[in-house]
Amino acid sequence: MDIYFDPRLLAASETMKTSGAGRNAATDTSFQDTLIRQNSSAVTAPSSLDNLFSKASQKYGVPENLLKAVAKTESDFQSNCVSSAGASGIMQLMPDTAKEYGITNIFDPEQNIMGGAHEIANDLKRYGGNIKLALAGYNAGCGNVDKYGGVPPFSETQNYVRKVMKLMGEDINVPNTTLPASASSCGSGVDTSGLAQLAAAGGQASTSANAADDFTYQDYQMFVGIIVNALKNGWESESQNAGSANGLNGRWY
Repeated sequence: MDIYFDPRLLAASETMKTSGAGRNAATDTSFQDTLIRQNSSAVTAPSSLDNLFSKASQKYGVPENLLKAVAKTESDFQSNCVSSAGASGIMQLMPDTAKEYGITNIFDPEQNIMGGAHEIANDLKRYGGNIKLALAGYNAGCGNVDKYGGVPPFSETQNYVRKVMKLMGEDINVPNTTLPASASSCGSGVDTSGLAQLAAAGGQASTSANAADDFTYQDYQMFVGIIVNALKNGWESESQNAGSANGLNGRWY
């Protein structure tokens, strides 16, 4: 049985997408700048996430427990979580989605939760308030929902929808503070806080005269994804590939 959320509640809180935003600050900063900023955000994290979910719910007209259930499923409320695909933060936003909603620091809990709420609100409006379809769109993309005329036949997406729907009916325990991500609670993501600490200890941020020469935020996301895939698939040595024509077949990269 499908559960519906009245889309009329979204009308009053619907916000216009920023037009002509171009490149944002996050994509123009160097790799070290990004990591240092991420490390700083952990220090200034809000004392409670409950207020952020409440604020996001009121702003975008999305049920608060729906937001919490998504956050619990996506990252277990870990702000430094990064998936192999590059989805980041508590609500596991993709860089393009973060850019679309004007998010300058994808690891900032407030910006991330607001961005996730905005995305879910748009999905709910698209599917007439059908929560299951909105969740499927959030997980697998609205293109796949439209293609299959419902929740796509992907086991990951179907399990995701079931899990979030189940959590919505429970009393979700939200941590008082945003804690560093851990391998056991971050799902398919990884903790990037160690990289931030290394960058902060490395001295001043890059002062290159040509910003195009710096390792950008998007490069960082791709780098993390490559490392995660390598850890998942294993590392092959030079000797294992010695017999191949070019010596590269089967390598993690």
